[in-house]
Amino acid sequence: MLKLADLEQRLHSRSITARALAERCLDAARDPAGEGTRTYTELLEESARSEAERSDERRLRDEDPGALEGIPLSVKDLFDLEGRVTRAGSIARADAAPAQADAPVVARLRAAGAVILGRTNMTEFAYSGLGLNPHFGTPLNPYDRAARRIPGGSSSGAAVSVTDELAAIAIGSDTGGSVRIPAALCGLVGWKPTQERVSRDGVLPLSRSFDSIGPLAADVAACVRVDSVLTGDAPPAPIPDLRGVRLAVPRELKTLGADAAVQAAIDRALARIARAGVELDERDFPEIEGVPAAGLAAVIVGAEAFAWHRENLERHGRLYDPRVRSRLELGAPLHAWQYLDALQGRARSIAAARAALAGYTGWLMPTVPIIAPRIDALTEDASYVALNRLVLRNSSIVNVLDGCAVSLPCQPAGEAPVGLTVAGLHRWDAQILALAQALEPLLLAL
Repeated sequence: MLKLADLEQRLHSRSITARALAERCLDAARDPAGEGTRTYTELLEESARSEAERSDERRLRDEDPGALEGIPLSVKDLFDLEGRVTRAGSIARADAAPAQADAPVVARLRAAGAVILGRTNMTEFAYSGLGLNPHFGTPLNPYDRAARRIPGGSSSGAAVSVTDELAAIAIGSDTGGSVRIPAALCGLVGWKPTQERVSRDGVLPLSRSFDSIGPLAADVAACVRVDSVLTGDAPPAPIPDLRGVRLAVPRELKTLGADAAVQAAIDRALARIARAGVELDERDFPEIEGVPAAGLAAVIVGAEAFAWHRENLERHGRLYDPRVRSRLELGAPLHAWQYLDALQGRARSIAAARAALAGYTGWLMPTVPIIAPRIDALTEDASYVALNRLVLRNSSIVNVLDGCAVSLPCQPAGEAPVGLTVAGLHRWDAQILALAQALEPLLLAL
């Protein structure tokens, strides 16, 4: 994969130009033998070349480089781009008006010198953690591609754009794990910040309460850099010594529904982390483990998603992916009192988790309890629903608690990708990013 530090060194030494780097990614995206046609819903070839050429000109003039100078990025197909319709992986937005301006996230990336290559495929309207899309095709997971495994969603194309070197970094959205799930299933790092830290203006919503914006990349360093660009915050100070760091390990989430590959990878990762001096407190944490069973996410996201889609469903419902439409329609019969009760329940859950995690730097859990299933295992609606619920279970806890989390690859080389989540509560972002950077070398050595 294209690592940020390597690309920056090559661009700085001028052993490659931003234009040549962009062309390399665009050529790969157009290759009919690859995943590009399923990964991108739209390539921005003309503007990408122009941005890359301007970046090269700035380097020739020895101007101070931007934080992402010349780095090729992809953005999920729900970010507004001036003059273009934001489709969100759907064909049911044909009569939508073109965006009047770039989303602030896109504007910040461009101002930092990034080269935006295109918009990536996704689960339609971001409403599934599996990544299937019947309209534009489903990009295949890079692991065991012959078996045709899901990439994870909803930021499916985002993940594959990075694994297949169709971009160096991808920007996705995360409502219940939609950055971290595809990162985990495809062997990437995925970062979900505290929601309020990154603007969601100009981003087609799923849930106003849960939607977050974050990157997928080959390493934590790239995610830290993007976080600084999107928030304006300084990068976190590194953790010089892991000895004495105290992390919670909710016992039930470690094993519930986990397959053998995930259990083995997580056990090895935790053992290595403990040997580095981290104090791991593995026990029951009902304040975290009980969040999925409370059903708050289903009510809050369901009500908010249906409220946004109800008019478009009346006009174009027949054009929706039936699985997405049926899930959206579950929000129709919800009452205002149920929604308000769920919001109050969320506030209580946040308070309870904060009390339970006092004295901890964060908590650890599998990002996804299973490795990526095959697409042909999802032909029946019942299996689709069950697997979607399982894939989202752990990651959605962080969204309910309005927290932040990194998914780190933790599988041995050659084995199916498995993600270890390093999670924290509201505004614990700096300590979670610093912790992820400190843990990453331990996991790479597995």
